[in-house]
Amino acid sequence: MLHGFPEFWYSWRHQIPEFALHYKVVAVDLRGYNDSDKPKDKSAYVMAEFVQDVKGIIQGLGYESCVLVGHDWGGAIAWNFGYDYPEMVDKLIVMNLPHPAKFAEGLRTPQQLLKSWYILFFQLPVLPELLIKLSKYRAIAAALQGMAVDKSTFTAADIAAYKDAAAKPGALTATINYYRNLARGFLDRPNWDVLQVPTLMIWGENDAALGKELSYGTADYVRDFQIQYIPNCSHWVQQEQPQLVNRYMRDFLASKAV
Repeated sequence: MLHGFPEFWYSWRHQIPEFALHYKVVAVDLRGYNDSDKPKDKSAYVMAEFVQDVKGIIQGLGYESCVLVGHDWGGAIAWNFGYDYPEMVDKLIVMNLPHPAKFAEGLRTPQQLLKSWYILFFQLPVLPELLIKLSKYRAIAAALQGMAVDKSTFTAADIAAYKDAAAKPGALTATINYYRNLARGFLDRPNWDVLQVPTLMIWGENDAALGKELSYGTADYVRDFQIQYIPNCSHWVQQEQPQLVNRYMRDFLASKAV
């Protein structure tokens, strides 16, 4: 399970205990997040490195393949890993992160560019880190609670956990460097073939950062594709609607590939 920004393994807290009943569940801190290593060079935060991290985790745990689950940036990594190492992915589950080809298309539209203003802001040096740190990392709470449809999704303890993770030395710069290198290996891939890995997409329809339209046409890029939309649900889909997300995941995992 691969989390997104500005999160860490904790974003899967509603999925880990349920799926641990029948699976070996591994929810990692992505490179640069929380307790993970934080290389200082900006060049360490590129898609090729993230993909190799996942490969190393699977093999390091003694497995040849896995069910790969990703949300937000974790979803971006999961898409790329599925393309680069399809033999290592039994099934792919991606939440609120479009297929990279659809994302690239979306970033050429005014509609999505307005939603993605923060990506441009994150290109600046130093300033994003300083602003996020203001008022005891108030921006972290604003991003999580502010975007959620159900404001009770995140408790005070949840927000504190996310703030603590962001406050780890070097974490903010490391995680923002993902955005600073966005064009390297994620959006600059020349072509995307049809992915052969059975894939489920789960999409919270009220995503303030990524328009629902970015999910349209994904079936053109995936041979065996399913999608489940969740209305009245934000970008933080597996935290805001965990029971529904878990049910869709269970049904997909129980189904046979086409």
